[in-house]
Amino acid sequence: MYTKIFRAVIIGAPGSGKGTISNLICKNHGCVHISTGDILRQNIMKNTDLGKKAKEYIAKGQLVPDAIVTKTTLARITEVGNRSYILDGFPRNIAQAEALAAREQIDAVITLDVPHNVIIDRVKNRWIHAPSGRVYNIGFQDPKVPGKDDVTGEPLTQREDDKPDVVAKRLQLYDELMNPVIAWYEKKGLVATFKGKQTKEIWPRMELYLKDRINA
Repeated sequence: MYTKIFRAVIIGAPGSGKGTISNLICKNHGCVHISTGDILRQNIMKNTDLGKKAKEYIAKGQLVPDAIVTKTTLARITEVGNRSYILDGFPRNIAQAEALAAREQIDAVITLDVPHNVIIDRVKNRWIHAPSGRVYNIGFQDPKVPGKDDVTGEPLTQREDDKPDVVAKRLQLYDELMNPVIAWYEKKGLVATFKGKQTKEIWPRMELYLKDRINA
């Protein structure tokens, strides 16, 4: 039986819920979640040469350079092969969008429109257990013991790029870089924008949209 391959880009500011939404899409529709942020963080955890370089930029609230991101992302797309995927964190400028278009036919560009003040409030309360990747949100998904991982009891940490001053700087950079990318995709008729403060507001509308696209 022929199965349509669905390739989509998801665009949203850091902390907008891209990861959560992407996981929901992949769980419900069998897509592969390609996250440039996850790929970079894995390299940082493993202390690879790429990870060391990326860490320097992230700690300063700067975006990791094009050459690093493009190389790792396109390599991952090649690994995925002829499977549907959700691309999270790439492209982030016109040059990357053009590089992607030269390689892949994108079916949809999903944008998440979440107010910046909501994002800053959300991420400043986010703490992680770095070795496992478990995430806790103070006031929403608290650890059983403050400051400790539920499973191991090890201390929780806050990612450098989750600290409020760093987040505010990254949101400003996001607007400057991504608005032209979104406009570029809008001219191609690929953009679908979903507004809301929480994933539970956005997801039902997105699921209806996806059913029309993926199951058409």
